[in-house]
Amino acid sequence: MIQFRRRKKVKKPKPKDKKRVNKRKKKKGQGIRYPARLVAPVKNFLQSKLRLLERRKKGIEKEDPFSDTSRIIDNASPDTDAAEQFGHARTTAIKEQIDRKIIQTKKALAQIKVGKYGVCEECGRMIDTDRLMAYPEATLCATDAAKKEK
Repeated sequence: MIQFRRRKKVKKPKPKDKKRVNKRKKKKGQGIRYPARLVAPVKNFLQSKLRLLERRKKGIEKEDPFSDTSRIIDNASPDTDAAEQFGHARTTAIKEQIDRKIIQTKKALAQIKVGKYGVCEECGRMIDTDRLMAYPEATLCATDAAKKEK
């Protein structure tokens, strides 16, 4: 017959001070930030870009043939109807692109306000300064942006 021996339970040591344990756990991007004097011109640029995008969106909405109240309901010719359909599809696509740019710009402005501008939302690493110079609304580093596009 085989006899089994009982294992002794090994107790894990408990942390003496919970505050120390919590201090060790760092959140993504904590403590990394650009100086306020460097971010101020970027903030001004993004705010002006946001105003420009909102004005452009209003202009595009006016160009939409479906928003025209004087448009003929019963189109006699198919080419007029086709031109309206094409115009509506074009303005809708442009509006969606502008909406995405507005959202991205607002996210970057919010990160500036919180003090986390230039820090990737996904991995918490600093976004390359060359990327920020070319695309100031960037909230993701190049590698995470490439992953998101796939």
